[in-house]
Amino acid sequence: MVPLNDLGNTGMTVAGLSLGTVKFGRTAGVKYPTAAKMPTDEEARELLATARALGINLIDTAPAYGIAEERLGGLLHDQRNDWLICTKVGEEFDGARSTFDFTPEHCRISVERSLGRLRTDRLDIVLIHSDGNDVNIIERYGTLAALKALKEEGKIRAIGMSHKSIAGAEHALSAGADVLMATLNRDFTEEGELIARAAGQGCGILIKKALASGHGRSEDLSFVADFPGVHSIVVGTTNPDHLRENAAAIAAS
Repeated sequence: MVPLNDLGNTGMTVAGLSLGTVKFGRTAGVKYPTAAKMPTDEEARELLATARALGINLIDTAPAYGIAEERLGGLLHDQRNDWLICTKVGEEFDGARSTFDFTPEHCRISVERSLGRLRTDRLDIVLIHSDGNDVNIIERYGTLAALKALKEEGKIRAIGMSHKSIAGAEHALSAGADVLMATLNRDFTEEGELIARAAGQGCGILIKKALASGHGRSEDLSFVADFPGVHSIVVGTTNPDHLRENAAAIAAS
């Protein structure tokens, strides 16, 4: 079983491994070493059942993941309380390319749409899906402030940013982020100090790209899991065997 960790001061407890779902809804424009096949509903159900049996309890998705939110809404309709759901705002995908809109107006539209697609009355975590201009997003658009208002309305439990720069993460923390999604793997440890410090301040830490977008191996996850401040590592897969290997690496760390 994957160990559980408190997700900062959010009041949520999360498994050390979380399931990323980009492959549930999108095969175009993704940076993987081999082409990904979208799973059938039966295959997706098997994967979700395997995840739950391993103790995994957080699913990471986004509007930018194509039809992933809609599919998850159907797949999870009778087990919503078994899962924490993390989704995002800011990046859209039209089937061929991504576009970005970080305005407060679009933020609200995106959250309401995600609630409908996921067939739920609340989103556990909503993160800004950065285009790389982290500081500008927070200072110019006020996207995090817009998420904070939705949190106060009870539609979101925790807010934050999937950032692409240390400066962006620092601004997000200063602006009241509950959760950061940071990058950490064997070849990229530049955010290690930030991760430890943010976690020490009560911020929840989710990790992306722990396998370097498919170029790493399951055993590399133990390297990431052992870093101070890491609460959960988000890894996408549609293969139950790979999921078990990933979980075993986390459990052994």
